[in-house]
Amino acid sequence: MAAPDTWSETALISISKASDFEVEFYSITDTIDINFGEKGFDAMANMKGGRLVKFNPQDPTEITLELFHVEVGSDLSSAGAGKGGFDLLWGGINSDTTQPISISSDRTREKLRLTLLWTDDTTVTTASAAINLNQTGMRIIAKNAYCISANPSYTDKVFKVTATFRIPPFDKDGNSNIETQSTDGSTGTMSILATWT
Repeated sequence: MAAPDTWSETALISISKASDFEVEFYSITDTIDINFGEKGFDAMANMKGGRLVKFNPQDPTEITLELFHVEVGSDLSSAGAGKGGFDLLWGGINSDTTQPISISSDRTREKLRLTLLWTDDTTVTTASAAINLNQTGMRIIAKNAYCISANPSYTDKVFKVTATFRIPPFDKDGNSNIETQSTDGSTGTMSILATWT
């Protein structure tokens, strides 16, 4: 089975903290923007008129979601649909699980994993799910992410929050924080993601 001409209209978005369940944000997400960061270099002139290349460390990845908040946070005690995202910036995801929810500014910086999935398998309900034989899919996984902003607006007479996540390309030991996966469904499956630890 071949992949579609384009991935369009729908996507699955899961966010989790370490050793915890996935919170699904696709029901309240309007747009996704991804910038993998520049993997740049400087060119230095030598005395012969040539150029020497000096590689620069890769910039952090940024992922921005536009969210239609219906609450200030997600009061989940198990996997389910996210309702808001201020707890991604302050307090920690699902930090208040009792109604009414209250999220206050603080110094907490919680590491998160963001998983984005595009697939033609309509039975899949989470971005971390397996994509089976004869189904196609493409996934981006970003771990050790931090939410660096969650800015609300009401410009278009609809409440929207722009949440931005920043991810270093590697952890302190040089292991990759960013992974991309895809399958055309012809010979194998794309495995379910294990709980992030």
